[in-house]
Amino acid sequence: MDVAPADEDDPFEEQRENAENPMRRLFSEYGADNTVAFVVGVASSILARVLDLLPPLLLGLAVDAIFSQTVEREYSLLFVPDAWLPPEKTGQLYLTVTLIAVAFFGGAAFHYSRNWGWNSFAQHIQHDVRTDTYDKMQRLNMDFFADKQTGEMMSILSNDVNRLERFLNDGMNSAFRLGVMVVGIAVILLWINWQLALVTLIVVPALGVFTYEFIRTIQPKYAEVRSSVGQVNSRLENNLGGIQVIKSANTEDYESDRVEDVSRDYFDANWDAIDTRIKFFPGLRILAGIGFVATFLVGGVWVLDGPPGPFTERLTAGEFVVFILLGQRFIWPMAQFGQIINMYQRAYASAERIFGLMDEPSRIAENPDADELVVGDGDVVYDDVTFGYGDDPIVEDISFEVEGGETLALVGPTGAGKSTLLKLLLRMYDVGEGAITVDGQDLRDVTITSLREHVGYVSQDTFLFYGTVAENIAYGTFGAERDEIVEAAKAAEAHDFITNLPDGYDTEVGERGVKLSGGQRQRIAIARAILKDPSILVLDEATSDVDTETEMLIQRSLDRLTEDRTTFAIAHRLSTIKDADQVVVVEGGQVVERGTHDDLIDEDGLYAHLWGVQAGEIDELPDEFVERAAERRATVESDD
Repeated sequence: MDVAPADEDDPFEEQRENAENPMRRLFSEYGADNTVAFVVGVASSILARVLDLLPPLLLGLAVDAIFSQTVEREYSLLFVPDAWLPPEKTGQLYLTVTLIAVAFFGGAAFHYSRNWGWNSFAQHIQHDVRTDTYDKMQRLNMDFFADKQTGEMMSILSNDVNRLERFLNDGMNSAFRLGVMVVGIAVILLWINWQLALVTLIVVPALGVFTYEFIRTIQPKYAEVRSSVGQVNSRLENNLGGIQVIKSANTEDYESDRVEDVSRDYFDANWDAIDTRIKFFPGLRILAGIGFVATFLVGGVWVLDGPPGPFTERLTAGEFVVFILLGQRFIWPMAQFGQIINMYQRAYASAERIFGLMDEPSRIAENPDADELVVGDGDVVYDDVTFGYGDDPIVEDISFEVEGGETLALVGPTGAGKSTLLKLLLRMYDVGEGAITVDGQDLRDVTITSLREHVGYVSQDTFLFYGTVAENIAYGTFGAERDEIVEAAKAAEAHDFITNLPDGYDTEVGERGVKLSGGQRQRIAIARAILKDPSILVLDEATSDVDTETEMLIQRSLDRLTEDRTTFAIAHRLSTIKDADQVVVVEGGQVVERGTHDDLIDEDGLYAHLWGVQAGEIDELPDEFVERAAERRATVESDD
């Protein structure tokens, strides 16, 4: 069976190509735990459709054996001895009505259990697949997220998982239901009168060809729709995330036009698919109508005048009624198989994306025999560390040592590799060459969980989760008591502003902490780190985006936080790190200077020049420094 082609601009096309037998994996890995629901759904689908076919058969029998004046057929039921049947027509009528009622009520009960089974099967798998996919996604390396937009990853967790659920529920439900209907009706019609059955089934080949052509035509149109949906989602995600910039730049009209453009592309692609689809179903009705008219015409002549043309079999009025009732119920299910195949193909493409993502290899391979990190003094050593995201190294032959309780500041131009060095300490990536050790333990030989439990991280871009102030402070230290949260907030100079919020520590911070100022968010992040009480602290430009007064408050809280613990600090405002025990200056991925603030000022090198820039002594800077700064800036901007 053909499957949906990969979208040309699908950001997960590489993952899809690497996924093998995704639908088989879906059932083998997730279906086994839901076998009971699956069996209930299949069995109920069969029994419900069998009972649905009984009323037309019983009606045809009643017409021939009870209501016909000439009694065209003896009253008899399959698998029921004639001695058990009432001899009088009145009794036969009551029995027939009772059996039809039982079929309707029994069918209703099995329809309920069928829907329960398939919905339970689909919903449980949907839940398990979504949670497993998210768990895998959040454990991937950071470079994976650098290549993907949030909207694209959300489409897997939402659209693709939901598409699987629709197939497992609606698609498989319909497949079993229609399969039983088609096979059951075909058997009944061939059993009653195989010659008239050929007339009824004559349109089946045409239905197959018509459905195949529809699928072949609609699939590329659906691919275009999926592509345009991704573009709409990405545009909306970017615009909503940058709403403050849009408002401040007064570009609402411009952005509305851009959204209108991508929405128009989606409208055109979707309407093209809709136009093809709405033309398909009237065509099916025409074919179904041809089959019905042919059956009615030939069967009607047959009942009135005997077998027409080459036909020789006997046909009673009751049998003709059964053909009319079941003929319509046979043709339309045949047409609906096209929809099921279409649902399967779309689910297949989604399963490829999901399992391709689950199989995405991680650059960080944890040693199965890794030990827990044990931190004593907190000594950290970088020993000839080299690392690059590709073939070109970002940092090369970096070596330095930080003794427990000391603060090391990393300084250098943008793009020098400072943040990369600290990401290596957190094992966001593994070193390419060399080693990083904590108290003599190579980070590659300890568990990632234990490493990150001992490292606290405060970044420039503070992220707060939707929830209360208290919940955000306690994030990662979930068992903290309220008193401990308050003490951490006090140490971070955050308690006073928190108590002035409408609901104090129970105030909702909004999406990404939008209800708080940058300085307030930063102090909550510091309180979070204080509450965690890590052995090693990483400060990544923690005060660069706040005003001077807020910086003073944050710096006071940072002084408390860094006391008696190993600290790494990246700072563009050199005034914040001039008291560091050691300053390492990085340029072009290499260490070019190291020492204390005073030592480096005396050396009159790169650090001293950077200090001069921030002190406003621009006119006194050497031309060589200015030229190198311009070159570095051009290189960074070209890389961006």
